[in-house]
Amino acid sequence: MSDYRKWQCITCGEIYDEALGSPDDGIPPGTRFEDLGADWLCLNCGAAKDAYVLVAE
Repeated sequence: MSDYRKWQCITCGEIYDEALGSPDDGIPPGTRFEDLGADWLCLNCGAAKDAYVLVAE
């Protein structure tokens, strides 16, 4: 069982999966959501980080 979580943007529905990260955007697999930084924006729509909600633990 993985301890990585999934977060969803409530603006566009984009999923950020900690296990996968986003290598094409310079975010390596295993990067925790809280480690993305307060100024991180949704890679799909540009929404602020606080537009994400936890959807899976």
